[in-house]
Amino acid sequence: MTGALLPALFLTPLLLAALVAAPATRRWAEWLAPWTALPALLTALLAPPNLTLDLPWLLLGARFALDDTGRLFLLFTALLWLVGGLYARGYLAADPRRAGFTALFLVTQAGNLGLCLAMDAASFYLTFAIMTFAAYGLVVHDRSAEAWRAGRIYLILAIVGEVLLLTGLLLLSQAAGTLDLAIAPGTLADHPRAAIITTFLLLGFGVKAGLPLLHVWLPLAHPVAPTPASAVLSGAMIKAGLLGWLRFLPLGVVALPEWGTAVMALGLFAAFGGVLVGLTQDNPKTVLAYSSISQMGFMTLGVGAGLLRPELWPALAAAVALYALHHGLAKGALFLGVGVLQRAGHRPWLDWGLLLPVLALAGAPSTSGALAKAELKAALIGLPAPWPAVLDWSLPLAALGTTLLMARFLWTLHRDDHGAGNAWSLIIPWLGLLLAVAGLAWGLAPEGAFERLLNPTALWSAAWPFLAGATLALLASRRTGWIPIIPAGDLLVPVERALAVLWARRPTLHPPHWPRWHSPLTAADRERLETDLRAWPVTGILFLIGLAAFLAAITLK
Repeated sequence: MTGALLPALFLTPLLLAALVAAPATRRWAEWLAPWTALPALLTALLAPPNLTLDLPWLLLGARFALDDTGRLFLLFTALLWLVGGLYARGYLAADPRRAGFTALFLVTQAGNLGLCLAMDAASFYLTFAIMTFAAYGLVVHDRSAEAWRAGRIYLILAIVGEVLLLTGLLLLSQAAGTLDLAIAPGTLADHPRAAIITTFLLLGFGVKAGLPLLHVWLPLAHPVAPTPASAVLSGAMIKAGLLGWLRFLPLGVVALPEWGTAVMALGLFAAFGGVLVGLTQDNPKTVLAYSSISQMGFMTLGVGAGLLRPELWPALAAAVALYALHHGLAKGALFLGVGVLQRAGHRPWLDWGLLLPVLALAGAPSTSGALAKAELKAALIGLPAPWPAVLDWSLPLAALGTTLLMARFLWTLHRDDHGAGNAWSLIIPWLGLLLAVAGLAWGLAPEGAFERLLNPTALWSAAWPFLAGATLALLASRRTGWIPIIPAGDLLVPVERALAVLWARRPTLHPPHWPRWHSPLTAADRERLETDLRAWPVTGILFLIGLAAFLAAITLK
């Protein structure tokens, strides 16, 4: 294989999306749609190293390549899109909007695959934006009130993230004098604006990665999106933010102690906060969304450690990438498992199959989760005080919390009645993903990892948080109704309520069309308010705010 074929891996889904949109070619294009991720998967598995393609005439000079990081991300990303596409064919077989979903699914997939191959800032940003905005259609597919709300919040945060990201990329490219990802991050070593560029990049990619305070779209979008879309949103797309950090931040190049400390603290906050809020949820997909926030916290912790101590980054990079692969596969299997049980009902062998990714995510001994957590913990050795002491107690406690969260997920999933129909079109791709959960991380593990995990100390380190969490979950199951329910979106809810009150009390120039400030809102008023909030001026205001931030940034000395 030559580098000239790399763009075809993400251009093919775009072409097929256009064929799905055309009625004359829709039928056979829909049949081919799930398989468009297969070439990318085979490339990740079989392609020779150092594939590169330079296209100086495209954009501002595009480069696509397959390095070690991109290969691993392409591997689990393509696998999730392949399985998700096959699963979606059966899941949406009777959906009248199936063609629209398939087209948007393919466009989002194209952007996500392109990210893994893009090696210049312009191509990376373009593919990132394609993925981001096409995914909006997946979130609002059901057209319910909850879906429109989730889509609105997703779109607002997506635009905020895009503005922050574009600002950071422009500043970075200006500082480096190049768009090449192999060169640009290194220029921050002695640059006077290193801190502010890092800020924009962290926050811009942090929207997608579920960074605390930017995470609120996740628990709203995952429950309302169709199950195959939820699987790729949480398993693959959320890792796009992480990949952006790995590509653009000066990791292993320059020490940014203040930012490293702050990012590590945010990672721990996400790890614990996702668990605490997730335990109060009563929808299994919402529980999984908060679990994703928590698990991304562990990966954020590794990125922060790399900013704090650049000399640790080679080991941290491998550990964070392995953790991303483990989480992507396990979380995708859990979301698809929800749909399987909802369609097929609770059959013992299906329940046992679901238990595999549950145990993996909880970090039970000899699972991919135990492997990923052990590698990350080993890579964190060498941090300055007080981090060793903090991590000694916080990481096992966070693992215990993950076990509790998985128990909560199983409880919410099994308390409801499900169908008992023929769901083999869902079960077969799901079983394929379960095989990957069981073995793929081990195939990519460092030499000697399995032997290290069999060490009695390592076994106990993995076992006691899991056993303690399982025991606490069993005790808690005997008490019902004592856990308060925090609305999905947590911090967003009081903000929405405050904005609604302010909007209702605003001065008005059109009394016939709007209620007076002291009048209660009617149903028609609320519908009109919803329409106004969806209007494009909101987007324009956000863009102007971001533009102002960019102009302020480039004038700093």
